[in-house]
Amino acid sequence: MRATRASAAAAALLIAGSGAASAHHSFGAIYDQSRDVAIEGVVREFRFVHPHPVLVIDVRDASGTTRSWRAEMDNRYELEEIGITGTTFKPGDRVVANGSPGRREANVMYLWKLSRPLDGLRYEQVGSTPYLRTDP
Repeated sequence: MRATRASAAAAALLIAGSGAASAHHSFGAIYDQSRDVAIEGVVREFRFVHPHPVLVIDVRDASGTTRSWRAEMDNRYELEEIGITGTTFKPGDRVVANGSPGRREANVMYLWKLSRPLDGLRYEQVGSTPYLRTDP
C-alpha cells in the first residue's frame, strides 16, 4: 500500500513537472514572433537568474510617462559562454532594444537585439545562438 502511494505521488510529480517544462519552452504561446517592438530607455535592473535573465528597462513615452518593460533573454548558461555576467548591464545604462512582444502581457518582450550606445556593446540572438560584440 505504501509503495503504491509513493508510486502514485511520483507519477503525479512527473506529470506536473512535464507540463511546466513544456509550458516554459512554449515560446509562441508567450511571445508574438510575427511582430517586432523597439524600445529605448534606461536599465532599472538586470536579473541574471536561471533559466532566463531579464532586463528591466524604464521607457518614457511621448506623454512623459515612464513604463517598465521586462525583456527576457536567452538562457543564462549561453549568456555566460559569450561573456555576459551579472554586472554587464547596470542601472542607468541607456539601451535600445528590439524583440518579440508578449501575447498576453503589456510591456514584455523576448529580446532579440540590444545596443548600448555609450560603449558600442551589441547583443543579438540569432536563432538559438546569442552573440555579444563591442563596435568601435
